Amino acid sequence: MVPVSHVIYGLHLTANVALPGLPILRDENKGIAVRLRLKEPLPFALEPQVPIKFVYPSRTVDAHDQPSLRVGLLRGGEYALVFKDGARFVVDCQGRDIWADWPEDYNLEDACTYLFGPVMGLVLRLRGATCLHASAVAVGDHAIALSGFQGAGKSTTAAAFAQLGVPVLADDLVALTEVDGSFLVQPGYPRVNLWPESASALFGSRHALPRITPTWDKCYLALGQNGYTFGSNPLPLAAVYLLCDRQGKSAAIVEEFGGNEAFMSLVANTHGNYLLDRSMRTREFEALGRLVSRVPIRRVWPADDPSAVRNLCESIAADAIRLTAHEGPLAAARSL
Repeated sequence: MVPVSHVIYGLHLTANVALPGLPILRDENKGIAVRLRLKEPLPFALEPQVPIKFVYPSRTVDAHDQPSLRVGLLRGGEYALVFKDGARFVVDCQGRDIWADWPEDYNLEDACTYLFGPVMGLVLRLRGATCLHASAVAVGDHAIALSGFQGAGKSTTAAAFAQLGVPVLADDLVALTEVDGSFLVQPGYPRVNLWPESASALFGSRHALPRITPTWDKCYLALGQNGYTFGSNPLPLAAVYLLCDRQGKSAAIVEEFGGNEAFMSLVANTHGNYLLDRSMRTREFEALGRLVSRVPIRRVWPADDPSAVRNLCESIAADAIRLTAHEGPLAAARSL
């Protein structure tokens, strides 16, 4: 089988089959960073059934009290991610090799929902990247990150920015790499995943967008199609916007905050932090400390009306324009 190459989160990934939604890389001169083996037999020593130490069971459980995800360590230090629906991934301790297997009634799209989320999050962590639970959009030649608790509206806000013609770099997982004192946002997966309610609010119908897979309720906005732009180049991070609870406000409010409060807010909104060992945690704390000292952190209070997402984008855009001193594609947001 001829290997297929892609780029995701700044990594050159080579797989034994093409991955849905990712452009195929034609430049083969780039060195291979990650090898992905889908539905290939796992070496015996990497089988999750071989003596394993489970280090993390997810808090979410099914009707039989089984965790939706268990993460274990194999004898050679590899990580095994075992999902309740039967999907299994093994990642070597350097984040260079991934093996994936799943039940016969499964499909590739189902597996990729895990691959592009928790699995790639672990790979990036192992390779030294700082990962935020956030979405990212472009502001001229800079990027801003939209972070916050689960359900805060990160993806919905990113999709609303896409409707305004603003390029989206990443959804749910924002990978940061440090270069010459700046934090670069690496382009992720060219889709924004949305719950049906968000699709209905933004696009007029919960059926307006295709489903991620036939077995999931979530749908997706394809970037790079129909006028929605994918930011395919890494950009320096200009600011992080933490989306907070709605508290009866008539319009969105953006306010500055920093110091220990901003630091702890970022710690709480990192991606896959349950997988960090002591050295990885130390590395993350040091990186987040540098991030808070170099990049403005903003707290955003959305309007009480969830349909006022365009007002939210306008408020964030105005602040981002002031920070970056660029007009860029966000200038139009001033007239919304």
